[in-house]
This record gives sequence, structure tokens and C-alpha cells, in this order.
Amino acid sequence: MPFLSDTEPDVQMTTLIEAEEIRQTTGLQLIASENFTSPAVMKAVGSVLTNKYSEGYPGKRYYGGNSIVDSIEALAIARVKALFGAEHANVQPHSGANANMCAYQAILQPGDTVLGLSLDHGGHLTHGSPVNASGKLYNFVAYKVSGSDERIEMDKVHELAVEHQPKLIVAGTTSYSRRLEPKPFKEIADEVGAMFMFDAAHVAGLIAGGAYPNPVPYADIVTFTTHKTLRGPRGGCILSKSAYGAAIDKAVFPGWQGGPLEHVIAGKAVAFYEALHPSFADYAAAVIANADALANGLATQGFRLVSGGTDSHLMVVDLTPFDAGLTGKEAQLVLDTAGITLNKNTIPNDPRSPFVTSGVRIGTPSVTTQGMGTEEMATIASLIARALRNRTDADELAAVKSDVGDLCAKFPAYPNGF
Repeated sequence: MPFLSDTEPDVQMTTLIEAEEIRQTTGLQLIASENFTSPAVMKAVGSVLTNKYSEGYPGKRYYGGNSIVDSIEALAIARVKALFGAEHANVQPHSGANANMCAYQAILQPGDTVLGLSLDHGGHLTHGSPVNASGKLYNFVAYKVSGSDERIEMDKVHELAVEHQPKLIVAGTTSYSRRLEPKPFKEIADEVGAMFMFDAAHVAGLIAGGAYPNPVPYADIVTFTTHKTLRGPRGGCILSKSAYGAAIDKAVFPGWQGGPLEHVIAGKAVAFYEALHPSFADYAAAVIANADALANGLATQGFRLVSGGTDSHLMVVDLTPFDAGLTGKEAQLVLDTAGITLNKNTIPNDPRSPFVTSGVRIGTPSVTTQGMGTEEMATIASLIARALRNRTDADELAAVKSDVGDLCAKFPAYPNGF
């Protein structure tokens, strides 16, 4: 029986997808947790692998016809282990949040005490937010950044660990711009008899490119997403010491998920292949150089950088010194109008709610993938400031959007098409 779309194409959906292609490629994509993935990754994700159900693991499936997807998943596992130097890998998590929850289930019991970074100081929902399952299932104790330099104080982490004797210490962030060294966390965990997990969701690509410390030699478990700095498809992954491998696999399936998305796993394998190439190191280094240049450019325009700057792929910008009446929510909406995409974000001890915020979060993975460099970062900082200074002037916002389009045209995300 023919598919309906063969004779009656879904014009509405086609139009919407085309509109999104235009939005992505004619505007500046500055959301720190986004990137442009390669056509090869997109081809794998859009392949016939989406048709195959493969509940279980390679060699241990509950359905027939899995010999090829077994090889695909095994290839993804082998590549990611080589990329990070891991003993065990599970490539099935559908997201970073799933990866974290699966890791917790593998090694914790409900009610166990865990130490994690507070959400409003740069941590993730799954690091113990009370509105998240992690905060409901486990007794999370939050560490925060200091009030002076807005950086994580390892002495305070140590004090909390000694006081609360957690079973697990979680490092990793979602809106913290400074480098996290895994060794000090490991030393604290060893002292109090805790396990150590590093959530590398944001920095996995920087680690793969050798531009950020690799937590794998230190952590019992490392989780990450494949779609941020790693430039892969949307999804998650868990690396661990071999001693935790069986428990993690059981936590992923059947603990948290059913059948894996083998088309996405194929896309992950392609991304790992690309990240294993020596040229990926140049990309990772450029992401950090661009972030530093953009942060400096924004400071020149009158913005305040939380913690004074960045040494990763992202920055959190306090809008208050630039314009005390400007909220993160308004800035996000105004910049959307001007063709600049970023997200509102709380600053440490933010007096405004998480739905309004006093800051924004900005990242450089996507524009670096496009080939932009430090000179373009100064231009971007100027465009952001110009749009926000003239946020009630429709003509000026249209002019900024035109300039943004001209800049993106010089650095096409997909010069050879999709």
C-alpha cells in the first residue's frame, strides 16, 4: 500500500521544516547547548534504522533481525570508549537527563545523600532540583559558587562532604563558565568514601578535542550529551569503570528506557568518528578562543560577565550594569527579533525569578562550527549591544537582523547543502 505522502505531500510540515532551516542558517545561534551537526550525522539519523526495534543490547536482543544494528551499536561503543579512554560505555540514553537518572539508579537507593551544584548557581535540573525526579528520589545537598568571585570553592565542597557524608558527589554544570578540574572532586570523594560522577553534558566535545580536562580517569561514572560541543545527534551516553557496567546497563534497560533509537545511535557513532579525527582538536580550541573573545567584546560593551569571564564554551552575562531595567526574558525576545538566538539565565543570587532572570547565557559552539573566529566575536558583541540598546526601535532591530544575515551568509553552516 503506498504511503499517503507519496501522493499527497504534507505541505504544512514541509513548510515548517524549511522555515526552521532558514531560521537556523540566517541567524546567529548562540545557545550554549546547541550546535550544527554534520550532514553525515543527519543522514544516519534519518536512515532506515528508524524502522528497527532492538530492545536489549548487542547479542542480547528480544527481537530478531538485529545482526546489523548489533554491529552499529557495537561500533558506537568501541568508538566512544576510544575517544574518552573509558572502560565501559552505554550509548542508549535518549538524553543527558536520562543518562543521569540511569546512573543514579545504578548506584543509589532512594533517599541516599548526594552532593551536587545548585541549579541557580549553574547546576542542572538532574543535580537535585526539588522539581526534578532527582530531587524527589534522592537527598541532594547543594554546593554553590562563592559570593565574591562566583566560582565553585572546593573548600566549601569539602566541608559539605565531611558534614553530610554523601554516597555520591556530582560535578558538572549547565551554566557555569569556569573549568572544572576532576581531580579535587575525586580526592574529596575518596576521603569521605563517596562515589564520584562527572556530568560532562556541555563539555564532552571540548574533552574529546583535548581542550578540557578529561574526567574519565578520575570519575566512577561520566555522563554526557552528544549534541552540544560534540556536534552529534540529540542524545546521551554513559561512561564508567567496568565494575559499574552491568548495573548501568540494567538501569538504562529495562530500568528507565525501552527500545533504543538505533538511528540516533548510528548518528552518535558518526559523531564519535568525526571527533576522533585530529582536526576536531582545532575545533575544540577555537570554541574556547571564540568564547573568550566574545566575553571580552561584551565586557567592552558594558555587560558584566559572571565570574569575570570564561574558560569554556559559554558565558553567563549579567545585564544589570548594561541596563538595570532589562531582564533576561526581554533580552531573549528582543534578540530573537534581531535574528540572534540565546537564552535567558539566572545569575547567582538572582533577585528575579527563573522565568524572568537578570541574565542570559551565550555559547560559541554553533558559530565556531560555521567557521567564525575571534574577529567575528567582536562583531557579534556589538550586534547584541546594538539590538538591546535600541530594543524599542523596530527599524533598528530590522537593521541589526539584516546585518546578522549578512554575517551568516559569509559563514554558511552547510556550504555544500544538507
